Amino acid sequence: MLDEEQVADAARRLDEAERTRSPIRQLSLQYPDMTIEDAYAVQRAWVAEKLARGRVLRGRKIGLTSQVMQRAVSITEPDYGALFDDMFFDDSGTVPHGRYIYPRIEVELAFVLGRPLKGPGVTVFDVLSATEYVTPALEILDARVQMSDPETGHLRTIVDTIADNAADAGIVVGGRAMRPLDIDLRWVSAVLHRNGVIEESGVAAAVLNHPANGVAWLANRLAPHGVGLEPSQVILSGSFTRPIHAEDGDVFLADYGPLGTVGVRFEAAP
Repeated sequence: MLDEEQVADAARRLDEAERTRSPIRQLSLQYPDMTIEDAYAVQRAWVAEKLARGRVLRGRKIGLTSQVMQRAVSITEPDYGALFDDMFFDDSGTVPHGRYIYPRIEVELAFVLGRPLKGPGVTVFDVLSATEYVTPALEILDARVQMSDPETGHLRTIVDTIADNAADAGIVVGGRAMRPLDIDLRWVSAVLHRNGVIEESGVAAAVLNHPANGVAWLANRLAPHGVGLEPSQVILSGSFTRPIHAEDGDVFLADYGPLGTVGVRFEAAP
């Protein structure tokens, strides 16, 4: 169990890593007995630092929603992170590649809430009722913790990812917004292009059998901390493709068929 000083120190170092674009050594190596709840304590401390500096919480992201990914990191539930105001980018706009350390792209659905959701006991039907609309989205991931330790080759673990705000770094929303009951969200599908070449494809049912399940899980997971999901917040429900690395100049376009497209270009510094 990490003490308050260790939690605060880890949060400060993650914040510095993000600002300097220099990843820190894995927390799981520094603290071999670090738990998932320790990791969320670090994340909350880092979120509090950002809010104290004037950042605005705009929503949440849910990650590790597929069973394959959960088995890969030896957990039995998803993880979550915070979305801040400066993480939002325009559809078909540009993203400064130099802002990130190791940016990657995932294909998702974003739920925009019209009413509050607070657990415990939130169901899929509560989520559908409380959602104003759902829209195609891309999530930008980054790694403020070293993905592989240069000395030992040790790969980062779930506690490293959770403490690192669940690798959350950016969001692009676009395409056609839809009412959640006007379409079977399980069968929303997308094809992800990078520089005109198809890199990934998937269907939203891969997210816990229904993407609204992720939002319900999050509302219930936050409940013991006295936190709810608020109207106008954007909730990224979880990826249904594997993450694709983004290089300088890469152009990404996710085609959701009848729901339109959402895209972004990574621009190198002049």
